[in-house]
Amino acid sequence: MPDNDQNKNQSVPRTTTTDAGIPATSDEYSLSVGPDGPLLLQDHYLIQKMAQFNRERVPERVVHAKGSGAFGYFEVTADVTPWTKAAFLNKVGKRTTVLARFSTVAGELGSADTQRDPRGFALKFYTEEGNYDLVGNNTPIFFIRDPSKFADFIHSQKRMPDTDMRSHNAMWDFWSLSPEALHQVAFLMSDRGTPKSYRHMNGYGSHTFMWVNAAGERFWVKYHFKTEQGIQNFTDAEATAMTAQDPDYHRRDLHDAIARNEFPAWRLEMQIMPFEDAANYRFNPFDLTKVWPHSDYPPITIGRLVLDRNPENFFAEIEQASFEPANMVPGIGTSPDKMLLGRLFSYPDAHRHRIGTNYLQLPVNQPQSEVHSYNKDGGMRYRHNGNQPVYAPNSYSGPQADSSLGEASWSTSGELVRSAYTLHAEDNDFIQAGNLYRHILDKTGRDHLVSNIVGHMSQGVERFVQERAVNLWRKVDSNFGERIAQGLGIAAPTTVGDD
Repeated sequence: MPDNDQNKNQSVPRTTTTDAGIPATSDEYSLSVGPDGPLLLQDHYLIQKMAQFNRERVPERVVHAKGSGAFGYFEVTADVTPWTKAAFLNKVGKRTTVLARFSTVAGELGSADTQRDPRGFALKFYTEEGNYDLVGNNTPIFFIRDPSKFADFIHSQKRMPDTDMRSHNAMWDFWSLSPEALHQVAFLMSDRGTPKSYRHMNGYGSHTFMWVNAAGERFWVKYHFKTEQGIQNFTDAEATAMTAQDPDYHRRDLHDAIARNEFPAWRLEMQIMPFEDAANYRFNPFDLTKVWPHSDYPPITIGRLVLDRNPENFFAEIEQASFEPANMVPGIGTSPDKMLLGRLFSYPDAHRHRIGTNYLQLPVNQPQSEVHSYNKDGGMRYRHNGNQPVYAPNSYSGPQADSSLGEASWSTSGELVRSAYTLHAEDNDFIQAGNLYRHILDKTGRDHLVSNIVGHMSQGVERFVQERAVNLWRKVDSNFGERIAQGLGIAAPTTVGDD
């Protein structure tokens, strides 16, 4: 990137050029036939400026459109080689350059930062074995467990086709017909749905992943990035006020904190489950709507994430950044988590549409390791292999895959079906949401959760949808459900013997 301070101090301005480097003769005037005459198509500089301006915006992300980001590093603080052979984690004290992008989920590119919404927490590790992308949220769970429902879920959160306005009725209609969403909805409607800043929230890989060590031993793991700044949230009223006061509040807070050398940091804690435990665990450990209790698998601190550099060009380094869960380095792999497996396809496919076939050749997305690929051509191709072979196998010393690396894999069998996961003893959509209400939130948090749900459901949600949702909240916790019912003016269900 150019040295901005040096540019400001130059006594003689440099000559403006076209994008092809040709000197321009005017920054202000188009080429015309006389001072008052028509403009000329041959004014290539004018045409280039207008055409480029029309194309300054790439399509915004379908989800996570509004975001902010920064660069920094990840430092290993504990020996994790008993669990993974990933090179960037193989030594205490080792540092890896990282790009982080934080975002809202449902809002458009110009939406306010402080609206009630989950927050994306995406990390790109520029490792010596290629890019490792960890694409999570500020919650350890999600609304659904099967990718087939993802587009429908997002459609329910976005603008309706007839009014082009968002609909609380559509949101609650979908949620009340999808009981697996209740755990995440409870998180969203608590004060954690309106974090005070990106610096004051946790980040989670959310999915279950696999780690493999040098001996080939396999482990199931979950990532927890715990903010060292401490959890801080806005109340619903405070978030609403900030939406009007400063729609870019989170973006400004992150940038300004780094600019004044108050570098935000997170402590990485891992939950690690022995491979064999998954088969008989009391609930399905790959279900994205559930957490692993810390009492079963206590978090182990293994590293620290620090963000210490703002982007120099927001569009080039943040808007064009691509993150894809499929980018996993040796020693890290997938799990039977259906949502994770669906995301392996959807993310790179979205990037090809949004920023082009060769999005991985953009500087922010380029790995720091060498690339030896047989992929070729396509729009905006920059790197190429010259006279090297473009096919495999070949007889001319082209790159060859390394079968000794092995695959992070698991075995499975069964008929081809469309169904939910195989049931475990405690597979239930209400238990963990109830535990959140009863044991995680304090009295103030429970009061805010109830009032936030009542307020949200009071905005255009039809009565039968309200009643269906309340019946689900009663299953989460009877007291919780009744408080919501009272707030909405819904009578308690009648029982045998009532008049």
